[in-house]
Amino acid sequence: MTAPDLAYAAAVLTVAYFVRGISGFGSGLIAVPLLALRFPLPQVVPFMLIADFAASALVGGIHFKHVNWPEIRRLLPATLAGVIIGTGLLVSLPPAVLLGVLGGFILVFAARGLLLKPGPFTPASPRWAYPAALSGGAVSGLFGTGGPPYVIYLSHRIRDKSALRATLSGLFFLEGLIRIATFLAAGLLWEARTWLDSLMAAPIIVAALYAGSHVHTRLSDARMLRMVNLLLLGSAAAVLLKAWWDYS
Repeated sequence: MTAPDLAYAAAVLTVAYFVRGISGFGSGLIAVPLLALRFPLPQVVPFMLIADFAASALVGGIHFKHVNWPEIRRLLPATLAGVIIGTGLLVSLPPAVLLGVLGGFILVFAARGLLLKPGPFTPASPRWAYPAALSGGAVSGLFGTGGPPYVIYLSHRIRDKSALRATLSGLFFLEGLIRIATFLAAGLLWEARTWLDSLMAAPIIVAALYAGSHVHTRLSDARMLRMVNLLLLGSAAAVLLKAWWDYS
């Protein structure tokens, strides 16, 4: 990679994992579309799988006692099926189509977060775990960023923001194990360059997570979610523009 490529990737990862340190999610949603503007998506997704897996281990380990394990056990079976479906699509769909679907998916999620007025907490039915896990796993296998379905479901099951943050990290850690096995089977993690890039990015990711974790206790839930959704809106617009450019 050229020096501008390295500087761009470092800036994207810093922002993405700073947000991850604050909220417990959002790194893939921010980093994948922005990195895909400069690098091929089939290279970005395996790289982000390794990076997010390490981040989930770090954040989830620090807050291990806050993880809601019954919710995770409910989500895992359908997650496995979804990851297998998404990985198959990743290796078969054209790049322009992948970018268009990714941009549209993130745009819908960001618009929902900005327009939906928060109301009183009402626990959702646990039956919603199955469609949330299947769609989250499929999007995760396809783009390396299946957070939104999980976040929507778990945010309506877990009220405490620290427990929600820890549970999301624990879920993403276990989902990462599933995706690593699936990506290895599909031949997407055999390049040494992917692992070397992840190792080089580790100091940036750890520093950004540490900074975000300190901000986590000072930032209100509403301000945090608004910041994340505004970042997602901008990245979705950029990805859709690139998809249109590549397709035309």
